[in-house]
Amino acid sequence: MGRIKICVIGAGGWGKNHIRTLSKLSALGGIVEADLHKRNKMIELYPNVNCFSSIEHALKVDFDGFVVATPPVTHVKLTEKILMQKKPVLVEKPLALSIDEGKNLQILVENLNGKLMVGHLLLFHPAIIKMKTMIQNGMLGQLQYIYSNRLNLGIVRKEENVFWSFAPHDISLFQFFTESFPVDVQSSGGAFIQKNIHDTTMTYLKYPNGVQGHIYVSWLHPFKEHRVVIIGSKGSLHFEDAKENKPLLYYEKDNNGNSDLYSIENKPSTIIDYESTLPLTNELKYFIDVIQGKSINKATLNEGIDVVKILEMATESLKQKDKTLPISHFMGEV
Repeated sequence: MGRIKICVIGAGGWGKNHIRTLSKLSALGGIVEADLHKRNKMIELYPNVNCFSSIEHALKVDFDGFVVATPPVTHVKLTEKILMQKKPVLVEKPLALSIDEGKNLQILVENLNGKLMVGHLLLFHPAIIKMKTMIQNGMLGQLQYIYSNRLNLGIVRKEENVFWSFAPHDISLFQFFTESFPVDVQSSGGAFIQKNIHDTTMTYLKYPNGVQGHIYVSWLHPFKEHRVVIIGSKGSLHFEDAKENKPLLYYEKDNNGNSDLYSIENKPSTIIDYESTLPLTNELKYFIDVIQGKSINKATLNEGIDVVKILEMATESLKQKDKTLPISHFMGEV
C-alpha cells in the first residue's frame, strides 16, 4: 500500500485539528465541508487537497479511510454511508445519540466486516496510558475512587446537553481504568440557558468491584479545568490536562494507611514523567495502522456503545429528577 489518503468530514472546531494533524502526517487526502466560507478557507490552507461540498462527492474518490468530525446528530448517517462503501472510519465521540443507533452501526459493521474506531481521544494520551500502567503495576493498590472535572466556558450546544458533549471523554477513561461497567448511575444538574438542555451536571457511578466515581462537567465556567484523580489503597494519582505543563503527580500512602495527599501544596510525593507525544497524533497514527491491517483493540465500537449506554443512563436519571438508576433498569440494553 502506498501513501495513505484519509478524508475528513467536517472542517469545524475539532475537524480542523484532524485536518491539520493528518496533513503533518502526510495522510490528508480530502476534506468535506458544506459551509462555503469554511470550505474556501480549507482550499486556501490546503491547495493540493481535494475539497468537497458533500460526502456523496467524496465517496466517489478512492480514499483509504474517513474521519467523521461533524456534530453528533450527523454521526450515524455519515458513518453508515462510509461503511456501505467498505471504508474504515474513525467517528468522533459520542458514537451515536442512542443505544439503538449504536447497535445498528454494530450490526452493519458485523455484516460488512467493517472497521470502525471511536474518537475517544484520551485513551491515546500518554499521561492516561501511564496512569493505567501504574494501576496495573499495583502502585495504587486497590482502586477506591475516581473523579474527573471537565469545565470550560462554552461551547454551548443546541443538539445535546453538556454531559453528552463533554463527558464521553471521562466515561471512556473510567471504563479504561476500571475495566468494568457501572452497576448504577445517578446524575443531577441544571439547565440555565436552554430549556431541558443541561449546562452543568454531576454524575455519580458505582462499579461492581466497589470503585466509586464522579464526573463533573460544565460549559458555564469562566476558567478551563480538565482534572482526573484516581485514589487507591496504596496511593493516588492527580493529572491536570488543562495546565501548561500538564503535571501528573503521585501521592504514596504510608504503612499506617495515612496519606500526604492533604499536604499536596507542600509535599507532592513524586512527579511522574510520561511521553510528550500528542494524543491526536497518536490516535490518527493508530487509525492509519488500522487502515493498513491492524486489529482495533482500543477505542473500539463496543467501547463506544458502552459509553453511549452510560450517557443514556445518566440522561434518564436527570429526567427522573436525579434518581439513582441500577444497571437492571437497562438490563435489556447493556
